[in-house]
Amino acid sequence: MTNKKGRDYVIGIDFGSDSVRALVVDAADGEPLGTAVSSYRRWAKGMYCDPKANRFRQHPLDYVESLEECVVAALTNAGAGAASRVRGLTVDTTGSTPCLADESGSPLALWPEFSDDPDAMFMLWKDHTSVRQAERINAVARTWGGEDYTKYIGGIYSSEWFWAKALHLVEDGAKAARVAATVIEHCDWMPSLLTGVTRASDIRRGRCAMGHKAMWHPSWGGYPSAAFFDRLDPRLSELAASLGTETYTAEEAAGRLCPEWAGRLGLSTDVVVGVGAFDAHIGSVGGDIAPGTLVKIMGTSTCDVMIGPKPVAGAPERLVAGICGQVDGSVVRGMIGYEAGQSAFGDCFAWLRHLLAWPARAGLLGSGVDPEAFEDRILPALESEAAAIDPARSGVVALDWLNGRRTPDADQGLTGAIAGLSLGTDAPSLYRALIEAAAFGSRAIVERMRSEGLPVERVVGIGGVARKSPLVMQISADVLGMDIAVSSSDQSCALGGAMFAACVAGLYPSALDAQASMRAPIERTYSPEPGCRAVYDALYAKYKALGAFAEKEMRK
Repeated sequence: MTNKKGRDYVIGIDFGSDSVRALVVDAADGEPLGTAVSSYRRWAKGMYCDPKANRFRQHPLDYVESLEECVVAALTNAGAGAASRVRGLTVDTTGSTPCLADESGSPLALWPEFSDDPDAMFMLWKDHTSVRQAERINAVARTWGGEDYTKYIGGIYSSEWFWAKALHLVEDGAKAARVAATVIEHCDWMPSLLTGVTRASDIRRGRCAMGHKAMWHPSWGGYPSAAFFDRLDPRLSELAASLGTETYTAEEAAGRLCPEWAGRLGLSTDVVVGVGAFDAHIGSVGGDIAPGTLVKIMGTSTCDVMIGPKPVAGAPERLVAGICGQVDGSVVRGMIGYEAGQSAFGDCFAWLRHLLAWPARAGLLGSGVDPEAFEDRILPALESEAAAIDPARSGVVALDWLNGRRTPDADQGLTGAIAGLSLGTDAPSLYRALIEAAAFGSRAIVERMRSEGLPVERVVGIGGVARKSPLVMQISADVLGMDIAVSSSDQSCALGGAMFAACVAGLYPSALDAQASMRAPIERTYSPEPGCRAVYDALYAKYKALGAFAEKEMRK
């Protein structure tokens, strides 16, 4: 390492579903120096979204405005002279969150004629308007007679992903789709914006996003063939051709800050900007990932990330069924990154909270009740009451598929379900059932990874739920039958971004070297309670039985 304490700073920028967070850290040891959060203004008002139609769109101006606001504030909080010491920054985002863009790589929603068109905006990861298109992609992949382009992404293409969303816009006749020159992921657009890229062909597409969500793989020279895309829609072939064939890891530089953004952020044009990646993959490094360690990013949804060695020369790569992909270098160089996850995790609890808060929002509790304050009190109260419930006596079993199933075996047409209700069922019992369902979904992922040959030897939890809900974490440990360590960092994704920023700035030879010096300590470890295993094994069997029924009988 070349730096001394206090000399070199780096910035991790974490774009979440609701807001963006910037974290300034000392590159020598990862000490947080300044942080700030900025919420997306249009998103907070529910603009351009229709939850009943599974449409969730975000305006690029939300990203731009919040980026500038939180980075400037974080630097201010870091103290005088902090900006002059910044050597690099890295951005992570949710995904797959693509957008139609013009020849410059700029999202079409920035054109005046498309400024209020949801089809010209970023399609958030949880936008499920593309279920029908995902089904078509899977059908063609299995029957067209050529390469099965889904084999490195678990064998099932999801409606949450890049090409399904692009195909949806094309097939639905979106005006923006007729003029688009390319499609760009959120995590690829931000570095291109910051570095002043003016041609879509010059954008450095990230290995993480393109490998896990866009079917990029070196064995077939990049993306699926034009012949494959033509079977879906010739327009998709045109968009695919705009992507080039190369992808780049997050340990590579996208470029340096352009003069415009250096000025807006108060930084030097010498600051190196890393290639972007998804929050889960960046966050897993911030969460102390290593071979054999499963890092669970536990927030609105979950992403479960592992890394493992590449196969020895001449040996075939193990194909893991039903996950979100296995990609060389998607997490760190020289290792295969494996991704799984759940489409709803914290969102399950948020749904119940919102449901129970309806009387306050409807004004039924009187004008003296603040609906938002009322809603904020619901989950803490439920947590206290639910902790006292004997899981052997509740009788309520739920499915965590309120936003479809991400893994194992992606199916976004599935819905949630609750069984075992009686006149004695109360709100805390429902809350506990949802927690148990989320834990059962996690267990299904671990069992699939192990059955496919991935050694899950250690579990680390990061993210908002891991930090805020002891009950969720304890039940998860009980259901998994494993210890779950929780990082002390409130900002593991942003911290991971800072580690990658330190790497691309040349302060460390790799992201894992940066991790060794900059990691946050483990704050707490949840261990399975003695005597819980048999109870949760029985409830898990009921969960799987309910799931089998739902798959057969209940779909969107």
